[in-house]
This record gives sequence, structure tokens and C-alpha cells, in this order.
Amino acid sequence: MLRHVNRFHGHGSLRYVYARGQAIRSSQLTMKYIANPRRRHGRFSVVISKKVLKSAVKRNRVRRRIYEIIRLELPHIRSGFDVVVMVFSPEVLVTPHDDLRAAIKQLFSQAGLYK
Repeated sequence: MLRHVNRFHGHGSLRYVYARGQAIRSSQLTMKYIANPRRRHGRFSVVISKKVLKSAVKRNRVRRRIYEIIRLELPHIRSGFDVVVMVFSPEVLVTPHDDLRAAIKQLFSQAGLYK
């Protein structure tokens, strides 16, 4: 799990990233990000709609998998960014860990978030 300082709190910040953030898409994921110079640590959120996965257990499982990948990549990511990873394909649930990690790393590198 991500540390408390690396997570979003409240919906206002998420709305700001949705409205003004830049988007990068892959086949199963979309990442919106924006620079936040007021923060020393990057903040991350994973959003999965009920339309994608009906079961809360399945949504939470996917969310935990993605948070773990972000946690392992966190030392390599530049700080001061707000990032929202949106899942819009139910196939993420059965995607192997290595493929999911490669997809997320690809999104981060396309956004230029790596140090």
C-alpha cells in the first residue's frame, strides 16, 4: 500500500486533475497527471468505475495491484506530480502482473515522470 502522503484526500484535488490534467491512454488504462509545485511528494489515485467491474471485491483487487506497482516505482518517479490512473477495461483483473507493470511503466515514461 502507498504511504499516506502519496495518496489523494478528498474529491476536490481529483476534480482539478480531471479538469486540467494531461491524459495518456493505453489499451486498458488512462493516466491523467499534472504538476503540483506545492507538494514535495507525488500523489496517486486509482479510479475504477462500477461500470467496469461490478463487484467491489474485484475493483479493490485491481486497485491494490496497481497501488503496489506504483509503490515499487515510486523511488524512480519525479516528485511534485498528481497522478490519477483510470481503469476502463475489465481485462485488467486477469492481466498478468508483469504485463500490467509494463503498461503502467509505459504510461509513466510517456508522461516523462521518471527521473
